[in-house]
Amino acid sequence: MTDINILIVDDESMMRNLIRIHLSKQVGFKITEAANGKEALKEIKKRPYNLVILDVMMPEMNGWDVCKEIRKDYSNIAILMLTARTDTMDKVKGLDIGADDYLTKPFKPEELVARVKALLRRTTTFKDEKKNKTQIQLKDFTLDVKEHVAFVKDKLVHLTPKEFELLKFLLSNPKQVFKRDQLLIKIWGIDFLGDERTVDTHIKSIRQKLKKEGLGYNLIETVWGVGYKTKGIDTDEI
Repeated sequence: MTDINILIVDDESMMRNLIRIHLSKQVGFKITEAANGKEALKEIKKRPYNLVILDVMMPEMNGWDVCKEIRKDYSNIAILMLTARTDTMDKVKGLDIGADDYLTKPFKPEELVARVKALLRRTTTFKDEKKNKTQIQLKDFTLDVKEHVAFVKDKLVHLTPKEFELLKFLLSNPKQVFKRDQLLIKIWGIDFLGDERTVDTHIKSIRQKLKKEGLGYNLIETVWGVGYKTKGIDTDEI
């Protein structure tokens, strides 16, 4: 893994230094620091980043607000949020507004590195394992697996990494119904502490974004009492 740009955002210099020391040991990781949310947003506009490590509790602009601002313009940046709070609802809130993972302070450095690597694997390397295609196409809709982008006709759909991952997984397994707990484990991992509402929230967001860009049909179907599925690739089903 090379040329990976990571931005650490935390108002505590000791925490930034600790994270930088451990991530700098990884080959190809280029680390930049920001002391607050406003600095972070300015930094993101200067150069492309693969991942942002974002503290929640910061003065002036908290991590949740920074996360929202990032997601307005950038769907391909992975976001790992840090917090000293252990409230599950805080974690759900962060994930619902576009964060990809959540780590509670204090944490072990090796866990931080493992989480970072896992996020980078999911957001920088995508392959359609089932059909070995770089694109999944339906009527008026294209999901480019290699470039990690989605289009309705020629309009770019700004999906977060988790939304992209969820949609890609469902489209790669058309007509198959998945329960919410199955999707949680597949997309968020077995150690995820949130509940099944996270899946519903992400599905709702995907639908709204596709509709906003002009998709005239419901790409993800709800199977009441069970879960979700997508239609087959054949366009005559739409």
